[in-house]
Amino acid sequence: MSSLADQAIVWQDNHLVLLDQRELPSDVCFIDCHEVADVIHAIRDMVVRGAPAIGVTAAFGVVLAARVRYQQSPGSWRQDIEQDLQDMLLARPTAVNLRWAIEKMRNEISNLPDGDPEPSLLSKAQTIHQEDILANKTLGDFGATLLTNESTVLTHCNAGALATGGYGTALGVIRSAYAQEKITAIYADETRPWFQGTRLTAWELLQDNIPVTLICDSAAASLMRQKKLAWVIVGADRVASNGDVANKIGTYSLAVMARQHNVKFMVAAPTSTIDMQIKSGDDIEIEERADYEITSLRDQPIGPDDAGVWNPVFDITPAEFVTALVTEKGVIKAPNSSKIEAIMKY
Repeated sequence: MSSLADQAIVWQDNHLVLLDQRELPSDVCFIDCHEVADVIHAIRDMVVRGAPAIGVTAAFGVVLAARVRYQQSPGSWRQDIEQDLQDMLLARPTAVNLRWAIEKMRNEISNLPDGDPEPSLLSKAQTIHQEDILANKTLGDFGATLLTNESTVLTHCNAGALATGGYGTALGVIRSAYAQEKITAIYADETRPWFQGTRLTAWELLQDNIPVTLICDSAAASLMRQKKLAWVIVGADRVASNGDVANKIGTYSLAVMARQHNVKFMVAAPTSTIDMQIKSGDDIEIEERADYEITSLRDQPIGPDDAGVWNPVFDITPAEFVTALVTEKGVIKAPNSSKIEAIMKY
């Protein structure tokens, strides 16, 4: 596991420390979160990103919120903290792990005895963190079994240790398969507009001495046409109960191109990312972000101010385009509602 990427989320000296992913790879710096408002800012402003990582961060945010609310009013802190939980839920609407983690922490709160809640809530948050890492390692090994020797793969955005509690989902599969000497080449596309592939995935893989080749987003079809790919491997921010996948914008394009070129398409995600309350991708709220993310680059204008901008952060890939959905509970080939329901009961 990459030494620096493994430090993306750390509880240290009674507060949360986050690796500021906005500054990678040029600068490695950290943000200190002492209050829940700091955590909300970090989630909303992309200091931390990736659905599992957002969930883990939110769990620690609950610890910080409970500390302050209990200090302010030991008798009403359980009621008072609800406002903090709601504020965190609004920070990033698409990533279901945010809601999942807050629900876990809310259940813990309801079962706490009277007294200082921080020790118990901190223990729960740390458990959520460690369980995410373990789930990623397990699904990484499951996903690696699908690859044959001398496979060439393409990944989109960043679904590695930086986007999770550690190890990664899509990059977890790639890490496990590379360790088994099944992968001969890894391609990462740039992933506009935040360049998570260029800035984060390439950096993270090289931290582990895993070679990677960067391509422009628009080069993916040409790469597939030259028959250099066995798999496209991506993560997910939310998976609907029927297997539709919400992931970084551009994922759907890759899935369509993969089908055209007979390239297999793998989605790697823990079961915490599967939303059984959502029937299909049509019901998933798609976050849209600010115009400047497209019209500028690190505060340098690259587009005219008067141009209209449409900036959805995610898109929906229908289940029929997914060759395999890989979770810590096992592999679902050609996912659908009944298969997902069965594995969620496991």
